[in-house]
Amino acid sequence: MCSRRLSFLSPSAQSAALGVILTVAACALFAVLDSATKFSGQLLPVLMVLWLRFLAQACVTSALVLPRHGFGALKTPHLKFQLLRAVAGLLTTVCAFFCIQSMPLANFTAIWSAAPLFIVVASALIFKERVSTARWALLVMGLLAVIVIVRPENDGHSLGLSALWPVGLLICGTTYQVLGSRLSRLDSPSTTQIYSTWLPILLTTPLVGWVWQPIDHWQIYAAAAVMGLCSGIGHLMLLQAYTYASPATVAPFLYSQIGFAMLMGWLFFGQMPDALSLAGMSVVTLSGLLGVWLGVRETR
Repeated sequence: MCSRRLSFLSPSAQSAALGVILTVAACALFAVLDSATKFSGQLLPVLMVLWLRFLAQACVTSALVLPRHGFGALKTPHLKFQLLRAVAGLLTTVCAFFCIQSMPLANFTAIWSAAPLFIVVASALIFKERVSTARWALLVMGLLAVIVIVRPENDGHSLGLSALWPVGLLICGTTYQVLGSRLSRLDSPSTTQIYSTWLPILLTTPLVGWVWQPIDHWQIYAAAAVMGLCSGIGHLMLLQAYTYASPATVAPFLYSQIGFAMLMGWLFFGQMPDALSLAGMSVVTLSGLLGVWLGVRETR
């Protein structure tokens, strides 16, 4: 249907447009995912919310992957890297949960959007890739913007644990994405997605019984279903976007998630970032877009 509406474009432009549409749609789903996580976290213990989210996501992923690839999707000669990525994803989700609960959704999303800047540095340190002076400057800009966005003292909290969750988010999230980038050249996306969704279930299931409590609100079940659907379908759409368009074409539109998060935060939680946070978000977005531009320029 969408391709018919874009039939007036050239084939290359049509493919790029489809990639952009899929990217923006995935970002909207991720904003809804974060909203459902924040809602659930206000009613249930953190471990229980995370377990429900992992379970719903694993069920959706299995329904999308196993009928097509079967249990052959579990075969990998790179099990160590798959396990490391899954653990990094679990820790990223834990840090993200506490960030989502302690700040507006748009602030959290802007911090997460700074991760690509740190991926460049991680690639330099781990894989010895060359990083230009301009990229180091963008990293410093992005880091300062993240500090402005977090500002725990703005909410009357001292610079302590509340400020460490965003740091953990960036460190674990960067590790997760760097490993994902490497595994994309070694294993199929289906294999990586299966390990990244089911291993957190195996790790958290023995613990969830200690905090389990009856679920009295049907909204919790609805939120769990929303988390699973938005995560499973959103990641699938994003992977599909890269088959239609280049990373350089897709990357700028990933920042649309900040706008969607701001909308979700206002609609469901009455939260809006203050002026200083908005300035920090603008700097993060600008740094990211300049990073994309540098990447295109350096590959020519």
